[in-house]
Amino acid sequence: MAQFRLQGSKMLAVDMAGDAVKAKNGSMVAYDGQMSFKKMTGGGEGLRGMVTRRITGESMTVMEVRGQGTCFFADRASEINLVALRGDKLYVEASNLLCTDAGLRTGTTFTGMRGAAGGNGLFTTTVEGSGQAAIMSDGPAVVLRVTPQYPLSVDPGAYIAHQGGLRQSFQSGVSFRTFMGEGSGESFQIRFEGDGVVYVQPSERNTIGGDV
Repeated sequence: MAQFRLQGSKMLAVDMAGDAVKAKNGSMVAYDGQMSFKKMTGGGEGLRGMVTRRITGESMTVMEVRGQGTCFFADRASEINLVALRGDKLYVEASNLLCTDAGLRTGTTFTGMRGAAGGNGLFTTTVEGSGQAAIMSDGPAVVLRVTPQYPLSVDPGAYIAHQGGLRQSFQSGVSFRTFMGEGSGESFQIRFEGDGVVYVQPSERNTIGGDV
């Protein structure tokens, strides 16, 4: 299995010995050794992944990199965070997913009427199986724990990803920024209940729907 490690906080190094990874198209900045590259379309598996991307307007192009040596990935100087999956599922916004082990299954899941007024996507990318994934954030990501006693509400512009046994719902009304008299009129929050973790970024950049 490919070995993921960080070169600083903004570059991912992946050591490969004949195995493969799937990465955001155009994110490779250098490699040593022998590598082969294959463009994959859709960002998800099969026809459903391509159809849902077309519906939501998310143009996520993925490439498969296979070989012997080390490949380096980065994207717009974003901070990179490593996530280990052990047979579980990671939900992540398409624009925040940088690279995954090729053996991990990727797809899309319907999340509800998120941000319909702002034109945001209705689908979230899923990564499932055992292996590593690298996700990106605008500024250093913070991992927030959710327990049954302490549900979490997140501003949609700060949400990156979540994993664990969490239920996701949308609270309409006043967002944090509009409540304080500033912001773009987003009138909802994402609420998480259950047991798991949520990754958030310290930025107001709207990453939902891959429209960065």
